[in-house]
Formats: sequence, C-alpha cells, structure tokens
Amino acid sequence: MALGFNRRPTGKPGEWFYCLKHGKVEEGPDCPAKDRLGPYASREEAGHALEIADERNREWRGDPAWKDEDPQRS
Repeated sequence: MALGFNRRPTGKPGEWFYCLKHGKVEEGPDCPAKDRLGPYASREEAGHALEIADERNREWRGDPAWKDEDPQRS
C-alpha cells in the first residue's frame, strides 16, 4: 500500500497568494502550498510577493542572529 500526502490546496477564499508555478496572483486555495507565497491581506500586496520575499531575505542575511555557518567547518 502506497502512502500519500494530502495535496489539496489550503487556504480560504478572501486570502491572496502569489503562485510561483503560474507567476500570478490567485485568490483562495487554487494551487498547492508548495507553489505559493502568502497569504497576503490584499491582491496588491500579493502582487509584490517576490519583492517582499527578496527584502526579507536581505534583512535576514544582515541579521547577526541568523547564522548559516557551521562552527565545525571554520
């Protein structure tokens, strides 16, 4: 017997997401969570999802509390 995962989209109508697979803003649970960024409060905010993610990544890279380096390697 094969074990499977529930691949149904999660989310609620009225929530906005940016679908990485389709490259567009979508309302509610249209695509699987693995392909989406969000939820966002508005369609406009979801439209800026890639910029928001880029900005957050830059902030995390500059955060001294965020360490990706393994001390054993240094």
